Amino acid sequence: MRTQRQVVDYSLQKRAVLRELLAGRVGTYDVCDASPYLKNAARFHGEPTDERCPICRSENLIHVHYIYGDELKQSAGQARTLAELPVLAMTLREFQVFVVEVCLGCDWNHLVEQFLLGRDGLTGGGEGGPDQDAVGGGNAAATAPATRRRREAQR
Repeated sequence: MRTQRQVVDYSLQKRAVLRELLAGRVGTYDVCDASPYLKNAARFHGEPTDERCPICRSENLIHVHYIYGDELKQSAGQARTLAELPVLAMTLREFQVFVVEVCLGCDWNHLVEQFLLGRDGLTGGGEGGPDQDAVGGGNAAATAPATRRRREAQR
């Protein structure tokens, strides 16, 4: 997207989680714990991908886009389709998008990336919002409870 900026990619974190799983230090139930709300968002608002689930390898992953921002008011935290994002980007000054991958077969879920969208990206003005923690991403809805517990245990 044209106004996409401040992109944070979580692929290294995903590889680390998968490495921990393969080494037996983390159980499958710890990483395959998608909430019913996340699974419904994937079913109704998700974008299917060609990538297979790294856990069950039987289903393709689905990307869910959650939006957050001050201008969104009651709409903050909602899942949106990929087609809706450019329209919102031209309407709103700035909002943050969190992309979560979900497998409906085994309940695998992981934060894939986050980025900013909005009109401020077109004019070059408007610095981004508060810095997000590279590990947590600041998104409680998209971060699985087990992932939060692992992070807290590492502290």
